[in-house]
Amino acid sequence: MSPRRRERRVIAAAGAAALVAVGLNLAFSAVAAHRRRKRRELPGFTAQVNLLAADIKRLADRVIAKSKETYDAVAAIPLDKVSFANVIAPLAELDAQQFPLIQACVFPKMVSASDDVRRASAEAEKRLDSHFLLCRQREDVYRVIKAFTQTGERIGLEATRYVQCLVREFERNGAKLTQSKKAEMEKLKSHIDDLSLKYIQSLNDFTKFLLISEEDLAGMPLEFLKELEKTDGKRKVLLTSFHVTPILEHCKVGSTRKLIAVAYGQKGGKENIAILEKLVQLRHQLARLLGYPNYSDYAIEPRMPRTSRKVLEFLEEMSEQLNDIANWELSILKDLKMKEEGDAQFGMEDLLYYMKRAEEFKVDLDIAEVKQYFPVNLVISGILKMFQDLFALRFEEIKDTETWHDTVRLFSVWDASSSDLLGYFYLDIFSREGKYAHTCVMSLQNGCLCSNGTRKVPVAVLLSQCPKDLDGNSALLRFPEVVRLFHEFSHVVHHISIKVTFSRFSGLQLEGDFAEIPSLLLENWCYESISLKMMSGFHQDITKSITSEACQSLKRRRDIFAGLKLKQEILLCLVDQIIHTSENVDIDDLIKDLHPKVMLGIPLLEGNSPASCFPRIAVGYDAVCYSYIWSEVFASDLFASKFKDDLLNQHAGLRFRNKVLAPGGSKNPLDIITDYLGREPSLQAFIQSRTRNSL
Repeated sequence: MSPRRRERRVIAAAGAAALVAVGLNLAFSAVAAHRRRKRRELPGFTAQVNLLAADIKRLADRVIAKSKETYDAVAAIPLDKVSFANVIAPLAELDAQQFPLIQACVFPKMVSASDDVRRASAEAEKRLDSHFLLCRQREDVYRVIKAFTQTGERIGLEATRYVQCLVREFERNGAKLTQSKKAEMEKLKSHIDDLSLKYIQSLNDFTKFLLISEEDLAGMPLEFLKELEKTDGKRKVLLTSFHVTPILEHCKVGSTRKLIAVAYGQKGGKENIAILEKLVQLRHQLARLLGYPNYSDYAIEPRMPRTSRKVLEFLEEMSEQLNDIANWELSILKDLKMKEEGDAQFGMEDLLYYMKRAEEFKVDLDIAEVKQYFPVNLVISGILKMFQDLFALRFEEIKDTETWHDTVRLFSVWDASSSDLLGYFYLDIFSREGKYAHTCVMSLQNGCLCSNGTRKVPVAVLLSQCPKDLDGNSALLRFPEVVRLFHEFSHVVHHISIKVTFSRFSGLQLEGDFAEIPSLLLENWCYESISLKMMSGFHQDITKSITSEACQSLKRRRDIFAGLKLKQEILLCLVDQIIHTSENVDIDDLIKDLHPKVMLGIPLLEGNSPASCFPRIAVGYDAVCYSYIWSEVFASDLFASKFKDDLLNQHAGLRFRNKVLAPGGSKNPLDIITDYLGREPSLQAFIQSRTRNSL
C-alpha cells in the first residue's frame, strides 16, 4: 500500500479513535471516589499493588529472610559438589520469585495516597537495598559461584550469560576483596555520596540574584516582567533556569545577556569545582581498588561501549562529523547578530537569543495553538491504537479489579496473531496529591520461567501527572508532554515484549545505553504527520486532527540548529569522560582548552566554569553522560533503515519486536542491533536525520 493511501486510511482511523476518546472521556468523568475492589486472579500475575503499611513491613521481613536462607544454602555447598542445579538455579529462582514482592514493597511510595504507606514503603526500600548490597558482597557465595564456572558443566547461552553477570556483579561490589579492602571500599563510597550531596546542595542553596532595569531587559515579554519582583526601581532576576533561560532567549540587550550568562555560569563557584575534583579523585581510587585502571572504565564496563576508549572515539568522531553543519549554523547566527548589533564578537551568551530569532523566521508554529489539538484522553487512545497496530498486539482493559486509585486502569496484552498472553500494564496518568511528580515507567513483575515450569508475565505501570478534565472542558497536553508519554509507553511495550528465561534479563534494568534505544527510536513517530494525526484532534471538534504543516513545523523546531546544540552536549560529555579517565586533571584548564576547539572558536565566557553547575557529572551520570547521544545514534539508524519509509508497517514492527525487544538482556545488545541491521550502526543516519531540517 502506498504511503499516501495509508495516510488517508490512518486519518479515517484517527477520526474513529477520536470518537472512542469521547467515550473514554465520559468514562473518566464518571469515576467516583476511591474504593477498594476485590482482587482478581489473573494468569501469570502475582504482583501485589495495594498493601497497607504493616503489610509492607511484614513482606520486606519475609523477603530478607528468604534471600538470606537461599544465600546461606548456596554458600554451604562444598566446592567439589557445585552444579548448576544447586548453585545457579536457586539464585535464579530467588530472583524470579522475589522481584514482584520487592516491587510490592517499594512501589507504594510512588503512588499511595496514605502518608503512612509511603513512609513504610520508603523505609522498606532502604532496608531491602542495604540487604541486597550485602548479599552481593558475600565472599562465601561468590567463591561457590566462581567454583561452578570452573566445572565446565554444559549450560545454555542465556544461562551462561546469567552466570557471567552474577560473577561481574559480585566482583563490582567487592566480593573478592579482603575485609580490610572492603572496609576501605565502603569508606570511599560513603565519602563519594557525601560529596555528591554537597555538590547538589550547593546548587540548591544558591540564592543570588541580579537587579536589572526594565530598559536593560528590552525584548522580554510583559508577562515575564510582571512576574519579577521590583526592588529600587529595578527588576529582581533570580539566577535560576526559570529566569535565566527566557532572558538568554529573548533579551535584545547583548550586555544584559552576557551579564546573566556569566553570573549563572559561576553558580557552583570554586567550591563546587573543588568538590568535583575531590569526587573524581575518590572515584579513581574506588575503581583501582576494584581492579580497574580508571573510574570511566569501571562505569562503562557493563554498558554497550565496554571501554572508555570506545566512548572517547565515539565523541570525537561525532564532534568532527558535525563541524560542517555546525559551522554553517554558526555563520547564520553571526550574520543575524551583525544585522542587529553591528560588528561585535559572537559569544556563548548570544547562542540562545539568535537561535530563537532564527526559529521565529524559519518555523511557523504557534505552540499555544498546537496544544489545542492534544486532549489527554485522545492522546492516550491514539497511543494505544498505534502500538497495537505497529507491533501486532491487542490490549484489553480489565474492569473491576483491585488498584491503588480509582483513576487507575489495568490492561492485559495479547499477541494479535497467536492470542498468547504477553503481560499487563497499568495506566496511572492523572495528577493527584502525594503521587510521584514525573512521567516514568516501573516494572511490577518481570517476565521469566520459574523452576516449576510456569511463566510469570511482565507487568508494568505508566505514571504521569496529566491534568484532569475540568467542568466538561478537555484537559490539554503540551507537545513535549505528548512526546514524553509516547516515550515512556514505549518502555511499557519493550518490557512486555521481552520473553526470556531469567528474571534479571527482563524488566527495565537493561544495560543503560540499550534501554533507551527503542523509546528514542519510537519518539520519531511523534514528528511524522501520518502517526501524529492518530493521537491528535482539536479539543472542540476532535475529528479534526493536527495539520500536516504543523507536524512539519514541530519536526523543524526539534532539529533547528541541531549541530550547535549537539556540539554543546558533546563538550560536556568529553569533559566528563576525560576527567574520569585521567587523574589530576585541572577541570577549569581542561574546559578552557576544549571549549573553543569543540565550539568552533567560540571562547568560554570569562569566569565561567560549566563543571561547577553540571549536576549530571556529580551524581547519576558520572562517566556516562555520553549515554543519551549514543542511544540516539543507534535509534536514528534503526529508524532510517527500517521504518522511515513506512511508519505503520506491521511486518517491520513485528520483526523489531521479536528480534530487538524480545531478547531483553539475554544477549549482548550490540550483537542484537548489529544482527538486526545486518551491519554495525552508523553515525551518518543520526547526523542526517538531525541536520536535514536544521535550517
